[in-house]
Amino acid sequence: MRKKIVAGNWKMNKSVAEAEDLASGIKRDLAECREVDVVLCPPFTLLKVVGDIIPDSNIKLGAQNMHWEPDGAYTGEVSAAMLRDLYCHYVILGHSERRGHFYESDMAVNRKVKAALANNLLPIMCVGESLEERDSGIMEKVVERQVQSGFDGLSGEDLKNVIVAYEPIWAIGTGRTATPDQAQDMHAFIRGVLAGVTDEATAAAIRIQYGGSVKPSNAGEIFAQPDVDWGLIGGASLDARSFVEIVRAAV
Repeated sequence: MRKKIVAGNWKMNKSVAEAEDLASGIKRDLAECREVDVVLCPPFTLLKVVGDIIPDSNIKLGAQNMHWEPDGAYTGEVSAAMLRDLYCHYVILGHSERRGHFYESDMAVNRKVKAALANNLLPIMCVGESLEERDSGIMEKVVERQVQSGFDGLSGEDLKNVIVAYEPIWAIGTGRTATPDQAQDMHAFIRGVLAGVTDEATAAAIRIQYGGSVKPSNAGEIFAQPDVDWGLIGGASLDARSFVEIVRAAV
């Protein structure tokens, strides 16, 4: 059985005081939750703030990005070792906003995944198609390329430590959400691609999250699908009550 995982991607939001309130509220309300892996991914400036609040809970800390090099002249970047120094366990890589706004390539994502694994960080690698790509019927081709490129050169043992997040770009922050059938179809397709990259047993063990305008009112129906291993939550993770309701729906 794959353990469900819910990660909150705060994106570029929250002050120090707001982060303290949000993390404290989530920690308080999920104090007894052990059935689900819960991850909070605040901006870099808030990693220590949130990290100082959650150590005696079931909640883990995650970052939203990292560079693949261990150090050097990379102004504005942070390394995997820096994240580990702040007790991060997870890191989101290849989010569509990184791919789109900052032109991250599949090759760059692959290098980051490898660096994360080498530093004992669990990568949450994002894949997903645009509305134009879905309407053109090439969504599977796009997602297959992203999965195969992102995990190129990794062993089966490596892949046991990765999480895939399927986030259709057309459903991120738009209020539109993939139907449960659409989510299941793509998650099953991704699992098939993973089986080709490694083997069926390993692919069956890899957790695949869904993300894209998930909220308490639609989470249960989407996440009830057999190949959906809960979610990477954006906007709803900025409100403690909404995020906690989504997590509790997994129990």
